[in-house]
Amino acid sequence: MIATTPRLKHEVKDLGLAPLGRQRIEWAGREMPVLKQIRDRFEKEKPFAGLRISACAHVTTETAHLAIALKAGGADAVLIASNPLSTQDDVAASLVADHEISVFAQKGEDAATYSRHVQIALDHRPNIIVDDGSDVVAELVQHRQNQIADLIGSTEETTTGIVRLRAMFNEGVLTFPAMNVNDADTKHFFDNRYGTGQSTLDGIIRATNILLAGKTVVVVGYGWCGKGTALRARGMGANVIVTEIDHIKAIEAVMDGFRVLPMAEAAPHGDIFITVTGNKHVVRGEHFDVMKDGAIVCNSGHFDLELDLKYLAANAKEIKDVRPFTEEYKLTNGKSVVVLGQGRLINLAAAEGHPSAVMDMSFANQALAVEYLVKNKGSLAAGLHSIPRDVDEEIARLKLQAMGIFIDSLTAEQIDYTNSWQSGT
Repeated sequence: MIATTPRLKHEVKDLGLAPLGRQRIEWAGREMPVLKQIRDRFEKEKPFAGLRISACAHVTTETAHLAIALKAGGADAVLIASNPLSTQDDVAASLVADHEISVFAQKGEDAATYSRHVQIALDHRPNIIVDDGSDVVAELVQHRQNQIADLIGSTEETTTGIVRLRAMFNEGVLTFPAMNVNDADTKHFFDNRYGTGQSTLDGIIRATNILLAGKTVVVVGYGWCGKGTALRARGMGANVIVTEIDHIKAIEAVMDGFRVLPMAEAAPHGDIFITVTGNKHVVRGEHFDVMKDGAIVCNSGHFDLELDLKYLAANAKEIKDVRPFTEEYKLTNGKSVVVLGQGRLINLAAAEGHPSAVMDMSFANQALAVEYLVKNKGSLAAGLHSIPRDVDEEIARLKLQAMGIFIDSLTAEQIDYTNSWQSGT
């Protein structure tokens, strides 16, 4: 049921959680100096005055700072969850009670509720969509074509979402500009690698309390998220196997010191399986069937379909909760498979998501991407657009400055040299 306060509509678990949420949001802010500088400028310049923004994102302490920055810029903002298990209920409550931002998100919401919240985000008739997985954009394109005229554009910060947007563009249905936040260097080099790497293991440990040292961890996919996860698992003493479909990434994994195997060969060896591909059913029935008894599987890609959970359910004689966010499937072959976080993002289902320091850069990109769309309204072609290089570099400069780190600059002589072809050995 949608509740109404004297100020705004919302649907959160309990507004009484707001004091704890406020405290946690403030703590996260200590590690987000870049976004704070952007927010302070937005507050003065009001670049989003009169605009409606619908954001679909993981409702965490870090996302709270993005929502607050957008509102500071003058936006009429609505926030919904991008994943049924990623909402931090105290944060959602604080955004409503302390910042008067409409939030429709509850941890553990069912599929019907999630779909209804997507409709609420579009009922807001957004001029800008800030998306995380492209669910809101996909719904707009499929069923709300009449609202595209209201849209200046959208922003997307996940690999999965970018894949979907490219598919939309290839089919000719992406008829507005979309900012590819995911591929900004200050996003995927850091958020995907260091954020996913650390928070994934954090979620696994919180859900299971197992010792990683000595375990065999199979990392499915060696993109930036897979690289970070494999590196952190090895750092905790695990023996890491990587599976890949891309020959170049597979070579990179080998050169980084990891064992590379096809999934069918890796399946009998793994103690823990972590999927980070963004694709469907990368761990399937034939893999589950040959796993060790008690093997643990989890996902750190965007959607739960990376694991073929329907196969597990159909071939289980018993499913039981053994710990929070930890389900044991007792299979008809006599073995059991343990699934963490219902196959959803384990770093957000069982933990708190990426550390604030890395999300500072990701959400700085999101905020500046929204501003870029507004500044270039009407002049951007339909399709995906990269974050401008100077914006990427400015975010890195601000981050280094906040860390008290400074770097060299080219001398006049060096600039002349790099611009000349006449000087050589």
